[in-house]
Amino acid sequence: MNRYERPPSAEEAELRYLDADFRVIRPGGYVRCAVTGDRIPLDELRYWSVERQEPYSGPEAALARATGKA
Repeated sequence: MNRYERPPSAEEAELRYLDADFRVIRPGGYVRCAVTGDRIPLDELRYWSVERQEPYSGPEAALARATGKA
């Protein structure tokens, strides 16, 4: 981390999920997976649903939600 970077916040972020990106509504360091409840650091967030406006910890969680198994 250089002197211009801020350390990750311990607060949960609020995001607006877009097609290929997300917009930060309330700053924070992580979001919670909608399926598992796990913390997902924002720099590791790769999976979300634009329709449901919810994040997922990985492809397994996203697939489980999409197929109704979660």
